[in-house]
Formats: sequence, structure tokens, C-alpha cells
Amino acid sequence: MRILTLLVLGIFPLASFAAQQPVPANLEPLPPPPAFTAESDAADEPEITIIKQPETTVEEYRSGGKVYMIKVTPKIGAPYYLIDSKGDGKFARQESLDSGFRAPQWVIKRF
Repeated sequence: MRILTLLVLGIFPLASFAAQQPVPANLEPLPPPPAFTAESDAADEPEITIIKQPETTVEEYRSGGKVYMIKVTPKIGAPYYLIDSKGDGKFARQESLDSGFRAPQWVIKRF
């Protein structure tokens, strides 16, 4: 039984050695990765303007110079968001950043 186990375990390294393919001779080095610049990274991030008032703090989020979201944090109470979802300049209030979409759920089987 031990001899059979050793033979079976000895076949696996041989099979992996036989499966290796030869390296082609005409390989070329990869081009260098693009250089990281702070300007390219900053273009992807939104601009945030914070306005502090006595009773509230307002944060305006801009992308491309256009306000798309406003976060209002009152001194007392939970923060809420005003979001321009259509891009037409009309803001709708949301209590959180949750979209409110709920996928339908059905019971398939009970145990």
C-alpha cells in the first residue's frame, strides 16, 4: 500500500514538469507604467466647500465646477443630504446616501 502511495505521489511532480511550456525567445520588456501626477489624481476627486454657520455646517460637493450634492449637518439632529440626481439643478432631500432601492426577495425554500 505504501509503495502504491509513493508511486501516485511521484507521478504528480512528473506531470507538472511535463506540462511546463518552453519560453519563447522573442520576448520584449513591458513598457513602464504611467507616471503618477498629483494633477491627474486631483481631477478625479470632488471639490468640497465647507461653510460653517452658527446652527449648521454645509458641505458642497462639486465635480467639474457643478454642485451635485450638499450635506447639511445641523447642530442638533442627524445630517441630511440634498442631491441633484438628474443634473438639472433641482435638489431632492435624502436622509442618508442609501438610494432606497430594494431588490425583491422571495422565500424559495424553508427548512
